[in-house]
Amino acid sequence: MKNRTVLITGTTSGIGKAAAHIFAKNDCTLIMACRNMEKGREVLEEVKKASGNEQVNLMQLDVSSQMSVKNFCKVFKEKYNKLDNLIHNAAYFNHGSPYKLSEDNLEMTFATNVFGPFLLTMLLRDLLKQSDDARILHAGSNIIKHFFNPKLKINFSNLRGENPDDPAYKVYDYYRNSKMALLMLSLKMSREFKADGIQVNCLQINGAQMSKSALQKVTPGYRMIAHIQNLFFPPTSFMAGIYYELSVSERFKGMSGKLFNHKMEVMIPGKEKPGLPDIIKQLAGSAIYPLYAENKVVQDELWELCNSLTGVHSHQG
Repeated sequence: MKNRTVLITGTTSGIGKAAAHIFAKNDCTLIMACRNMEKGREVLEEVKKASGNEQVNLMQLDVSSQMSVKNFCKVFKEKYNKLDNLIHNAAYFNHGSPYKLSEDNLEMTFATNVFGPFLLTMLLRDLLKQSDDARILHAGSNIIKHFFNPKLKINFSNLRGENPDDPAYKVYDYYRNSKMALLMLSLKMSREFKADGIQVNCLQINGAQMSKSALQKVTPGYRMIAHIQNLFFPPTSFMAGIYYELSVSERFKGMSGKLFNHKMEVMIPGKEKPGLPDIIKQLAGSAIYPLYAENKVVQDELWELCNSLTGVHSHQG
């Protein structure tokens, strides 16, 4: 594998940190983008020491902040003239927390998991075009299985603080919706970027062990559940290894607009009217994703919303 320039968001813990180790050990020019620079510097030294790779760099990025994203991209373009891999790993899911707005007055879950990654991608699109094998990977989640319920739709009506005191607000629901939105964005973006030769895919993550620091960030009630889940979830290095394979392997070159599962298999959309055997496969297996993700009307609505809320067209050269 020739030297690749790789950008990973959210590398201070979990799968992102494990992925940083793997990419660094394989001689990539790695940019670790993280919000907490103090923690980031610790991980940077750890990764450099373990890999012996001096082409590992740390840059500050708060994906929930559009100003941070813009400043990051400005500095990034001054340092690098191409980007081979963009891995959107950073995510916000503070289980049990109240409705919260980002500094751009956007609901925090969507600001971090959808709008921020969209803006980052669009501002780095020109550098991705300079690669002869550019690949974008979004970290998805099997939480989207909820959308096998045909009555469930993404609610776009309370993303700008329209109803911050909504008693029905649950950050879990917004996280679920944000991960479906991210998959839909991947599918739409793969078509938009096809002429540029940029691959866009999504990986459905079934779960990974949470670090001690990550556990401390969640509410006490969910922390107990997370401790139990850790007994059954694979180590973070497992999914990090899949990040690597999907990003560099010749096996996946040229594949775009796909959702991969933890077996690195291409998942397929469900049926419009599934029978009982289909429903069992949908819920118990990892080969099928909700047909709702293929709704091009919603994809287009989401695309326009992302453009509108990020003002991305005004930042394109």
